[in-house]
Amino acid sequence: MAESTALLPSLEWVRVFESAARLGSFTAAARELGLTQAAVSQRIRHLEERLGVSLFERQARGVTLSLQGEAWLPHVQQALERLTHSAESLFAAPRTRLSLMASVSLIELWVVPRLVELQAVLPRRQFILATMHRWPDYAQAEADLDIRFGEGDWPERVSHRLFGEALTPMATPELLASVDDWRRLPRIAVAGPRLGWREWDQRVEESPGSMPVVRLDSLVQALRAAEAGVGVLLGSLPLCQAALEAGRLWRTSPETLPMAEGYWLTRRSAPPVGNEVERVLSALRPVEVIAGRGG
Repeated sequence: MAESTALLPSLEWVRVFESAARLGSFTAAARELGLTQAAVSQRIRHLEERLGVSLFERQARGVTLSLQGEAWLPHVQQALERLTHSAESLFAAPRTRLSLMASVSLIELWVVPRLVELQAVLPRRQFILATMHRWPDYAQAEADLDIRFGEGDWPERVSHRLFGEALTPMATPELLASVDDWRRLPRIAVAGPRLGWREWDQRVEESPGSMPVVRLDSLVQALRAAEAGVGVLLGSLPLCQAALEAGRLWRTSPETLPMAEGYWLTRRSAPPVGNEVERVLSALRPVEVIAGRGG
């Protein structure tokens, strides 16, 4: 290790070299770094002595890079840029970050489409989005905020309602055009806490329907399957809003299956800093829910 670092110069000397080489002047480098011209010259001289080469050619009207200096400059600039980037990424002050945890479906279908609004209301924050894969993940997480599905009564959490949940069948226009009754189409089911086809049949249909042909772990996976024409999805009206609005899916029925549970933005019981929570709520709450076109 000692041999590999024998030529390693002071980072300050390297920084002075980069500034002088980029600006083409010791005087300009001194102004940029807040040093005297003599201090810049001294650091450059120490660097050249350490490396055993002349990095600049001194002339009556200034300095120019030597061949060795020209060859080394891009490596120096790349190294300094990587150091700066890694320091900003790893050691940014915690108050500049805002972490938000939610399920993979909420992140993709609700939060990401509203990142522009979040950036607008909190322009000086870096948003850290974390995915909740299992319900116990919430208890172990240290996110500033999270979005949960339920009735809003979690111990030691303050909950702010975002929107309610309502389900309705939906499928591609092409799939709906292939039959005279959408109830004959295969069904797609979603694992998790939402109501499903059994509840739909009990509350809306006169008799039980067919068993789902496929069951997926998340709503976003089921939505992609429905968009691919696999079958009919009992989908979330709020979370499938974009697919309905774009016409990728059509509602098969005007009926909906409302749920008592909804989506909540939650935080620890400790008082929030400033009005960040209100700003996040303003960006994440829906303006309206698109009903979508019927089949």
